[in-house]
Amino acid sequence: MKTFNNPILPGFYPDPSICRVNEDYYLVTSSFAYYPGVPIFHSRDLINWKQIGHVLDRPSQLPLDGQKQSEGIFAPTIRYNDGVFYMITTNVGHGGNFLVTAADPAGPWSDPYYLDSPGIDPSLFFDEDGKAYYVGTRPAPEGEKYSGNWEIWLQELDLGTMKLVGETYGLWRGALRDAIWPEGPHIYKMNGYYYLLISEAGTGHQHAVSIARSSEITGPYIGNPGNPILTHRHLGRDYPVVNVGHCDFVETQNGEWWAAGLASRIYGGYYRNLGRETFLLPVAWEDGWPIMSPGTGKLEMTYPVPDLPEVKPSIPSVCDHFEGEDLNLEWNFLRTPREKFYSLADRSGYLSLKLRPEKITELANPSFVGRRQQHIDFAASALMEFAPMKENEAAGLVLLQSNEFNFSFVYTQTGEEKVIRLIKSAGGAEEVLKEVPISTSRLYLKVEAHGQDYSFYYGEYPANFKTLMENVDGRILSTDVAGGFVGTEIGLYATSNGSESSNTAYFDWFEYVGI
Repeated sequence: MKTFNNPILPGFYPDPSICRVNEDYYLVTSSFAYYPGVPIFHSRDLINWKQIGHVLDRPSQLPLDGQKQSEGIFAPTIRYNDGVFYMITTNVGHGGNFLVTAADPAGPWSDPYYLDSPGIDPSLFFDEDGKAYYVGTRPAPEGEKYSGNWEIWLQELDLGTMKLVGETYGLWRGALRDAIWPEGPHIYKMNGYYYLLISEAGTGHQHAVSIARSSEITGPYIGNPGNPILTHRHLGRDYPVVNVGHCDFVETQNGEWWAAGLASRIYGGYYRNLGRETFLLPVAWEDGWPIMSPGTGKLEMTYPVPDLPEVKPSIPSVCDHFEGEDLNLEWNFLRTPREKFYSLADRSGYLSLKLRPEKITELANPSFVGRRQQHIDFAASALMEFAPMKENEAAGLVLLQSNEFNFSFVYTQTGEEKVIRLIKSAGGAEEVLKEVPISTSRLYLKVEAHGQDYSFYYGEYPANFKTLMENVDGRILSTDVAGGFVGTEIGLYATSNGSESSNTAYFDWFEYVGI
């Protein structure tokens, strides 16, 4: 029996939503303050996923200026109806809830249709009578009796005007009495019932998935007596997979049901550097209710493959030589770029980054091009051509959890001396952990991680790496130290640290290898 391994999307890919169109499957995830926003993936077997673009790839769609790392785009939902793809989400720092549409899921997608709706985590349901509905979260009408006193609510969506119309309905507040943060709602219809799938108890260790049903879309919704139908909160803080929840169901063309959901892998203690990742688990139906991960009730790391035509997995390239016209889809920026600070055309086969005043420690759009850390053990390296011309000009690699928690591994100038320097930022306080003099214009940089031990190497020749520091504690890159909802990114960075500069850093290649 063939099996697959979880997670199906390792690294910071939280809040997955999935839909099927004939034999094709599409999946989107949250992107928070990273640009472009809402990565979208395609699969035909639910196991092997290929990124085909980003839903939000224009500044007009994605204003993220000044937003914190864990603000921006929350919990998207993707749906298909009558030849049109819909993606609905929340920009928590600008405009609130909105939807965009496309004929082709690879894009282009429309500019946002902003909706007059409170709360977050919007979803869409298209009924058999042609009506469309918005379902989301909002504060409970009686006010904040306690933190997280919210409810799931519903309103009709006019697809002609892209406006919410008619009465609003409070649907459900979760399975437990005084449950906090009912969120991530999705509605499905089967055998005459409307099923409302939600998460509750917050997206941390207490996260849980619950479900209710009603014969009418407006309710009343009656909870499953077996709720919650999925959680790991009872397994303890030593269990290797935690905060399981925020699921979306999909039925295959062969009648199987599966759920895409988020969870986190902990390591080095209760620390989650990789953030919330996307997992896949089977769903069965008994007595009119879903059973998630039948037989164990836990999210497992291995399952038998779905009953779908096998697709041979593609083997990703570990090294980017920057030889295309555009950056590969795994790369992203911090917040909305309002000027072009990078180029693949300035020097053929190189990524060039302009040195600008913006810093990685600010709520700005710095000269940073990053990708997700996707493995507990990994090695990332780059070849950089750069010569600092004055004090505070710097370029190199960054390990980033947020503007307040990160490591900068940079070549810079201090006074008249050029140095390779490792800077730790924790809680916004910067500390130079180590620096050594070096004078070159061509520098190899390498970061290796083995669990929570991060080591930093440099050299003028690839066969002669020197150690700057080994076994640096990486726990500041976890959400458990830094807070928030994102995972660690590693990327290429250039800055003039508050001053104007005409200098440029050139990167010949970047390699990322999961060990």
